[in-house]
Amino acid sequence: MKPVLLDTCVVVDMLLNYNDIDKDVINIIDDPDNVACASFETMRELIVLFNNKKIRSKKWKTAEDVIHTVENVLAIDFLPLRPQVGITYSRLQINEGQNHYDPSDHIIISHAITEHIPLISCDKKFSFYRGQGLELIEY
Repeated sequence: MKPVLLDTCVVVDMLLNYNDIDKDVINIIDDPDNVACASFETMRELIVLFNNKKIRSKKWKTAEDVIHTVENVLAIDFLPLRPQVGITYSRLQINEGQNHYDPSDHIIISHAITEHIPLISCDKKFSFYRGQGLELIEY
């Protein structure tokens, strides 16, 4: 089985706006030969989004409920951050041309590069990082 790393925007779309996801991307995520994964950084972002009332559903009373939904309903595995991800992050050249200064994005990109896992994202600023080893699937 081959892992694919889902950016936070993909996980949020899966939770709230499934129809916003491109059908080809859904096919990749649903392919039984693939394992849908997300970075631990995505878990942290989801907790912050919930606690700041940026994502809401009657299904969730706590941030922990959101995480359980991602793991148990969406069947997404959260990957831990290894020290090697930090090394990649420290070497990452930032997309200054598009003012891309989001450290969470940079951690997720570094996670995908380090683990050699394709990253699925709807963030148009991510294509810049292909030259640094990012395998990107955009929608």
